[in-house]
Amino acid sequence: MKYSKNLNKKYECDVFVAGGGAAGVAAAVACARQGKSVFLAESQGCFGGLGTAGMVPAFAPFDDGVNCLAAGIGMEIRKNVSKDVPLNSYWTTINVEELKREYDRIIREAGVKFSFFTTLYDVITDGDKIDYVVLGSKSGLFALKAKVYIDCTGDGDLCAFGGGEFELGDENGIVMPQTLCSIWDNISPDRERAAYNRNVEEAFAEGIFSKEDRHVPGFFHTNHGVAGGNFGHTFDKNPIDEVSLTEAMLEGRQLITEYEKYFKKYFKGYENMRLIATANLLGVRESRRITCDYTLNVNDFLNRSVFEDEIGRYCYPVDIHVKNTDKAEFEKFWKEYTKDLHYAKGESYGIPLRSLIPVSFSNVLVAGRCMGTDQKMQASIRVMPGCFITGQAAGVAAALAVDTSDTRKIDVKELQKSLKKLGAYLPNS
Repeated sequence: MKYSKNLNKKYECDVFVAGGGAAGVAAAVACARQGKSVFLAESQGCFGGLGTAGMVPAFAPFDDGVNCLAAGIGMEIRKNVSKDVPLNSYWTTINVEELKREYDRIIREAGVKFSFFTTLYDVITDGDKIDYVVLGSKSGLFALKAKVYIDCTGDGDLCAFGGGEFELGDENGIVMPQTLCSIWDNISPDRERAAYNRNVEEAFAEGIFSKEDRHVPGFFHTNHGVAGGNFGHTFDKNPIDEVSLTEAMLEGRQLITEYEKYFKKYFKGYENMRLIATANLLGVRESRRITCDYTLNVNDFLNRSVFEDEIGRYCYPVDIHVKNTDKAEFEKFWKEYTKDLHYAKGESYGIPLRSLIPVSFSNVLVAGRCMGTDQKMQASIRVMPGCFITGQAAGVAAALAVDTSDTRKIDVKELQKSLKKLGAYLPNS
């Protein structure tokens, strides 16, 4: 079928940001604070992506145990939410509604133009540049034209829809499984503290679970008997196919009932736990990885790499969730996460600007989960503080590229200087 339609150019701006998750918010705010006009399109009814609509229950670490790595916009946001949790906590339980309001505040105060319920549907290119994008909302399809574009969709939609190069999964195309996160209450403050997978073998024998999944991240608790749940993997699903995602949502809601039986039976203090809600957005850990000028890779993690064009540093372990239900697969994951690909205090790896510049385009940057990495490194940088770091850098870089519409003409020293003014941690520049 052939379809054509005249589109209204509804917006024109210096920089367009696709996706309003942690990376997109940081990118939009950082760019706007450089005095550039920014439009951000978000498909959900709130900013924050998986941290809000996806109910991911906790922030990963902002620091390496010594230095604050997600400094600048990321830490500004963190200081205004979960105030009862020390800033240097390894995990910080998220109050979803509080985080939504904080994202609203920082975006609006920066003067970013935006709309919710607005989805990227197509990308029109002219050579190696994006000419304009096609967005859709309740008012219909419309066009937006910018000088520089930033892909913060998590799935790399902007780059992929424009015909850009990307990778998906491992050598067999297998990606990490997804999780439908949840919120619970009526958990006792005097609850038992134990490894959440402690009784899974017994539960398997009793038929409580429909699959033998030994990887149970578990709960992240507040001080009021409320907890966020992160458990139940949906295996063998394609994160860039809507039919597969639909199946994963249905499976995730069913898995929740199995874990409820498990916790009520085997853990003291959980006997009367009650499900409040499951997320509207599936917890996708991995999908497209955009091919960039440099692929940040696992050797950079092992070498604690430093780069001349460094735009930040991060430290989270390589956290590749189990790809199947084999016991050996869980043991492999646990060894990597806790020992082989895990840092001591004060250790971190550098993130180069080149890993934010897609090879296929000259006026596009990418930040967050879909930036230029190999599969192992993506499993470290994908968490929210990592997204704040790369989003902030992409936003400032985009502002510097507006005059030329060429991201490869950015003065790296000037970029690093501007990032430091925002508070970024750049000890090597």
